Amino acid sequence: MNSITIRRHKIMLQPDSSRVIIRPFIQSDPTKVEAIIQRALALDEEEMARELKSICYDFDTRHYDIEALLMEHYRKVARRISSTTLLSHDRELLIGALFSCEYSLESAALFNPSIVPHPDQSDVPAGGLRFIMSLRATGEGHISSIEFRSGMIDPDGSVTLDPVSRYVTMPQLVINPSYRKKSFILKFREMGFDNPVADAVMGPLGKEFTRSALNDSVAAVHQDLHPETHEHLRTLECIQWLADSNYELSFSSKLNISERIIFPVSSNESNGIEDARFVRLTEDDGSVLYCATYTAYNGKAILPQFIETRDFLHFRILTLNGTAVQNKGMALFPRTVNGRYAMLSRQDDENLFIMFSDNLHYWNDPQWLLGPAEVWESVKLGNCGSPIETPAGWLVITHGVGPMRKYCIGAVLLDLEDPSKVIGRLKYPLISPEGVEREGYVPNVVYSCGALLHGHEVILPYAMSDKFTTIAGVDLEELLAAMTEA
Repeated sequence: MNSITIRRHKIMLQPDSSRVIIRPFIQSDPTKVEAIIQRALALDEEEMARELKSICYDFDTRHYDIEALLMEHYRKVARRISSTTLLSHDRELLIGALFSCEYSLESAALFNPSIVPHPDQSDVPAGGLRFIMSLRATGEGHISSIEFRSGMIDPDGSVTLDPVSRYVTMPQLVINPSYRKKSFILKFREMGFDNPVADAVMGPLGKEFTRSALNDSVAAVHQDLHPETHEHLRTLECIQWLADSNYELSFSSKLNISERIIFPVSSNESNGIEDARFVRLTEDDGSVLYCATYTAYNGKAILPQFIETRDFLHFRILTLNGTAVQNKGMALFPRTVNGRYAMLSRQDDENLFIMFSDNLHYWNDPQWLLGPAEVWESVKLGNCGSPIETPAGWLVITHGVGPMRKYCIGAVLLDLEDPSKVIGRLKYPLISPEGVEREGYVPNVVYSCGALLHGHEVILPYAMSDKFTTIAGVDLEELLAAMTEA
């Protein structure tokens, strides 16, 4: 029987369908695109002005800078307009609106949270902590993105969330991002493209190189290809694909944390960015990097990917390398262990594994850590975020799937010096779905992507049935005692 005290905070994060972005709405058939443009060109000035005024009246207050967004979408179809056709700025805006639509990011669900200390702890009272929480937002078509919230844990352990803005803004895609040559080559070889064409492209590039330098090198090699074989062209295409999958995003510092949204960019995440597990990584030199693993989904296949940021304004999105980069649920330890990075993973969709690496972006040789033991986790076992360091060992919040596909949250304790050793484990669920927690998009599920330790309390945000999110507090001493009792 569960004797651990669970403090459920009176916080409920619910989907808000009014938080919308503007996305392109461009037909795949060029003839239809041209037909729509011709209808817009056929309007006289009075009709055009009236329609644009109506659009601005309906949508201007729902977005920070609607004109910039409409112009961006106009430029995507402008090549379909004769270069001799002179258009007013207003008509360009109207055409942009014809190829735009609103998308409600969290209309279906707001769930699977992780939580980390905020990079800015200024003016926080002694014993308090400012935090950032990431959330998986899901809208039409089940496309998932990453949203953020901020809040405060008071010295007495009470939790409050900052007001949430009505607006949501996507970041600027950095036009000329930089890449690390070593990681780029490792991933490329792993994909099976270790050949003279790849060597010719990568050879002239420095240890770090920009997208424009890569494009120049690809163009030079393409020009020199004799003969031009399918394998050669496929190699060059895959180099560009890999570059597209590693990108950088930048938000304005004027944006509130709740106004920042990371929406799918690359083709391998076109159907969603799922279950980001953020962790505050302290490097051996004392520097801090906020990292997250997430699952990229393109509608057919999943691919674990990686996020890096120092300030939650500028983000690097990276592919991971190595034979162990597969399945879901990779979770990075918050520091190195015996000089090596450590990661939890689930290689087989059933058991928990652990792996170690000298390279943050390269993972091989997973070791089995533990598998299902109790009935409530007998279908499969996974982690609920990165391990938490405590004096007694590494605390891992887990999830177990049991009868009727019921998800419960559990806990495991790993040895501090050798986390491949399990030294404690809950025999019963820490949190089971009950009452309103059972009802949602996927019923009978409680799930988290990351908790943190504040004083003697584990602050555990968790999702309820893939729909809503709440926050609980768990007394650490009680939890440790329950895990290590005979």
